[in-house]
Amino acid sequence: MSKVTKPQEISVTRPISEDLPEDKFHQLDAFIDNMGTTKGSLIEILHKAQDIFGFLPRELQLYIARKLGIPGAEVFGVVSFYSYFTTKPRGKHTVSVCMGTACFVRGADKILDKFKENIGINADETSEDGCFTLRDVRCIGACGLAPVVTVNDKVHGRLTEDQVADVVNTYRRKEE
Repeated sequence: MSKVTKPQEISVTRPISEDLPEDKFHQLDAFIDNMGTTKGSLIEILHKAQDIFGFLPRELQLYIARKLGIPGAEVFGVVSFYSYFTTKPRGKHTVSVCMGTACFVRGADKILDKFKENIGINADETSEDGCFTLRDVRCIGACGLAPVVTVNDKVHGRLTEDQVADVVNTYRRKEE
């Protein structure tokens, strides 16, 4: 008979800062406490934590580890393995340039360079105004539309270098 693992009822110190406010910990705690079991739920909990906080800094990862009674290294291992998770705050708009084979042979590297130039940041950085985060990703899974860029959840297929400025300006206008 397997043992059901419930969230631990221990008092865990919360790292509180401007980026990690107390009310967000209450939301995360409520989510974890309402789970029937936390065994095998680490990824689900990390998804929820990133949804609530926007990113998963080291302090939050350690908090989750203590809350679940697992080693911090286990949490860090999952966070660092999956590209979905981020340990740094992201901009309002995440621009992901596909660098998979089909996109790369159709000029994705040049598209990425144009985004760097237009936004003024390198890959894996966030603009100072918090508007954009630029990422180069391995494969988006839309090879027939190569080269492909996503901005948040919107797919921009068959993108050309000349269209990059228009894409950036469209999202900048949304912030004004």
